[in-house]
Amino acid sequence: MGHHSRRDSLATSSISSSTTITSRSEFDLDTELEWPFGKVDIDRDDLRESAYELFFTACRSSPGFGGRNALTYYPAAGAQDNGNKDESCSSPKSIGLGMVVTSRIKRALGLKMMKRSSPRRSHSHSNSSPRENNGPPSPAPLRIKRPMTSAELMRQQMRVTEQGDNRLRKTLMRTLVGQMGRRAETIILPLELLRHLKPSEFNDAHEYYIWQRRQLKVLEEGLLVHPSIVLDRSNPSAMRLREITRMSESKAIDTGKNSETMRALCNAVVTLAWRSPSGAPTDACHWADGFPLNLHLYIILLQSIFDLKDETTVLDEVDELIELMKKTWSTLGINRSMHNVCFTWVLFEQFVMTGQVEHDLLCACLTMMAELANDAKRPDREVLYVKILSATLASMQGWAEKRLLDYHEWFQKGAMGSMENILPLALSAAKILDEDVSSGGGVLQEKENDELDSRESRVDYYIRSSMRNAFAKILENGNSNNVAEEDEDHDDPSKTLILLAKEAEDLAMKEKETFSCVLKRWLPNAAGVAAVTLHNCYGVMLKQYLTGVLTLNQEAVRVLQTAGKLEKVLVQMVVEDSVECEDGGKAIVREMVPYEVESIILNLMKTWVDEMLKRGRDCLERAKETETWNPKSKTEAYAQSAVEIMRLAKETVDGFFEIPVGGICDDVLQDLADGLESLLQDYITFVASCGSKQSYVPSLPPLTRCNQDSKILKLWRKASPCRAVGPDGKNGSTEGNHPRPSTSRGTQRLYIRLNTLHYLLTHIHSLDKSLSLSPRPTPDPRSRFPNNRRRLSASSSYFDLARSAISSATQYVSEVAAYRLIFLDSNSVFYDSLYVGDVANARIRPALRTLKQNLTLLSAILTDRSQPLAVKEVMKASFESFLMVMLAGGSSRMFVQSDYDMVLEDFASLKRVFCTCGEGLVAEEVVEREAEVVEGVVTLMGQGTDQLIEDFSIVACEASGLGLTNGGSGSGEQKMPMPPTTGRFNQADPNTILRVLCYRNDTTANSFLKRTFQLPKRR
Repeated sequence: MGHHSRRDSLATSSISSSTTITSRSEFDLDTELEWPFGKVDIDRDDLRESAYELFFTACRSSPGFGGRNALTYYPAAGAQDNGNKDESCSSPKSIGLGMVVTSRIKRALGLKMMKRSSPRRSHSHSNSSPRENNGPPSPAPLRIKRPMTSAELMRQQMRVTEQGDNRLRKTLMRTLVGQMGRRAETIILPLELLRHLKPSEFNDAHEYYIWQRRQLKVLEEGLLVHPSIVLDRSNPSAMRLREITRMSESKAIDTGKNSETMRALCNAVVTLAWRSPSGAPTDACHWADGFPLNLHLYIILLQSIFDLKDETTVLDEVDELIELMKKTWSTLGINRSMHNVCFTWVLFEQFVMTGQVEHDLLCACLTMMAELANDAKRPDREVLYVKILSATLASMQGWAEKRLLDYHEWFQKGAMGSMENILPLALSAAKILDEDVSSGGGVLQEKENDELDSRESRVDYYIRSSMRNAFAKILENGNSNNVAEEDEDHDDPSKTLILLAKEAEDLAMKEKETFSCVLKRWLPNAAGVAAVTLHNCYGVMLKQYLTGVLTLNQEAVRVLQTAGKLEKVLVQMVVEDSVECEDGGKAIVREMVPYEVESIILNLMKTWVDEMLKRGRDCLERAKETETWNPKSKTEAYAQSAVEIMRLAKETVDGFFEIPVGGICDDVLQDLADGLESLLQDYITFVASCGSKQSYVPSLPPLTRCNQDSKILKLWRKASPCRAVGPDGKNGSTEGNHPRPSTSRGTQRLYIRLNTLHYLLTHIHSLDKSLSLSPRPTPDPRSRFPNNRRRLSASSSYFDLARSAISSATQYVSEVAAYRLIFLDSNSVFYDSLYVGDVANARIRPALRTLKQNLTLLSAILTDRSQPLAVKEVMKASFESFLMVMLAGGSSRMFVQSDYDMVLEDFASLKRVFCTCGEGLVAEEVVEREAEVVEGVVTLMGQGTDQLIEDFSIVACEASGLGLTNGGSGSGEQKMPMPPTTGRFNQADPNTILRVLCYRNDTTANSFLKRTFQLPKRR
């Protein structure tokens, strides 16, 4: 490429880039367009510069980049020799840019050509050097306009400064000396840039530091965070590279030839980049082909095809630029299918980001959808491609459907052009996702009718959703949501409903004249679907109004007459729109439930139901005042208030079906069920009002370090002879062999609450069966209240919420009972005495004896169905108490490493109690799973103090984001952060290890805690 002068556009590029990024970010908030390609920890400007470097390297031997002399470096000043025969500058034909008549890609996508007078398509060329401006004035040089080269255009589009471009050329010249045929995919570009560019080639040290951080960040993202080949975190090269990148966070690393850091960086990067999945030698390195980094880089390249001054326009040179971008495929791991996905997304994103004003971009995106459909049918699709394609189409579909589901709001008059293009886009995306992606690429010719049905069903869904939203907005604007409220003056709700009918009729006319003509292309009876939806929406409001009408009055008659007029208009719309339907519109007409006035019997039934529910409420209030949670007898170990509540509920249901009417209205039946369920939920809440388990857990004592000369320990040793402890660890008590249960009356009352909840559950099944198996005929459940919970979920149960509430309440009460039993009732033999003083003289045997007696009493009180969960919660509470003894036992406890075997034996005995409790009340695998945390902490107690200190230093620094200094010793300990107490103790938690050290009774732990955290000694 011949030498020429360039316009310095650093300031302009920076301002333009900043403006564009800001506007895109703001527009994302407005459009809610979800980015489908994952996230990388590199900002957009750094990605853009890295993408340009990769692009230039891949195209270094292409015309416009220097041809065969691609590595030639051109300084900022100098004159061009008119006799230079370099084709890239002297022959526009070989350059290709500025001479294109038409674009194949733009023609295929239906994009219009740009005006050829754009000044950036040519580059001013002068025989004088900019550095000569410092001399005496001279005549203006002759300026010759010539077409820009590919490299010049791409640099301008990517907003890369001339200085950065020159540095890149110098690096490639130095790297490829004697290696002109070296392929781009064998060059680890960031590493080569770090090796060959020195701080002196930058304006200042800070600029060099920022540039170096970008290169290291790209290497980190490509080799460690998003590698194309799975990487083990313990890989030595990965650990070294991670260490070097962390070092660079504070200051620039030395990249000199004699730098050990640079040598280590080169070795680590080369080792990681030249890996292969099978471990066999490979002919290409992998540093930028991991997802999603590769797509981020490639999409930024694709975004350069849009004109900088008019971002809705694609450059006429798009063909040549795309061909050049293809040279990066081998480095980025991109293939044609992946390119098609990215290119489609770029077109769509640009349409959205530029305010959705250029419909040619959306049409081009639709054209590309055909390519995506063909690619999706290929049998050799990769899993990653399917994932990316699905995410991309889902984002596009989500954006489009947000508008289509409320098209009355988004597409006002004059915006129908957007709707005509967005609708097929949503349908195409849905078709590919539902059929091509999920089918595995098979042929679907035999499903043409199914495809048509699917398309029509989706358009049907759009119409219904948008009509409901439009109707809801009418309600909001007219405050029509209060039409069902009773008022002394019934005239107000009546007038509101009449006005609502008029506005609904206007909405129907607007739909028919504006939207149905467009939607009819995909759904022949579009207007009919809209009319039916509007009819049902108004029907809901009408029925709500009628439920408050006790007698038929003039206002009610006016409302019904207006509703009848609206119904005739809507029915006529359905009839006119059903002419082309195969069944004559019978199916759609059947969806229109006629408007009817509720009968007096219906009102009486409603009143009766309300009275029965009020009786239930009164019964609940009495229970809250009088219930003591004492069982009537051993055979009826549940609350008497529950018996009264369920008896009243059964009487209500039985009496409901004994009402002498021709048919029970399903709506009233559902009202009855909802009322009973609400009553039961309130009672369940009352049963579960038993305090909090946390109120029984002792507070964590402050962290201290063990002091062998502490006053507490001396006093305990003086008192220890008074404790008659047998060889098996039992206290010398008269009840040592036959300890009494420690379960308090309060805990036993909690057991009665658990039995009460299971009693409710059993009788709810009976109620539900009575309601579900009613012999009375009922209308179609879709006739009223489409927001009905039971019908929307297609559930056969009326009391799903009550069952769920019982399940939650049972879990809650079981936890409270277990914590009360362990931390309050059994506190004296467990938390207050276990391992107090020393381990050998305060073993767990007495606590286990009491625990077994408590479990026996629990089994005697609780019903069989209540026992498994209750015992499991007791087990979890016991394990937590055991943990607190080891990690938060206060100043009366201290441990040594030799205590490990005894503690492990004690915990094994504790587990055995629950494994053998009852007949499989708690499965052994459940016990083992719950015991994992405790066993991990016990394992820490068996480790040496030095090992604990080393492990703590590592995990504490990792948790705080700091690097380990001085191997956990020396001055580095003083800088180590105090890990927070999360309460979630586990073997890998730094706070847990710290607590083990705090209770470790030896000099090394004492010294470490004093030196590192200045923890006080025990008193």
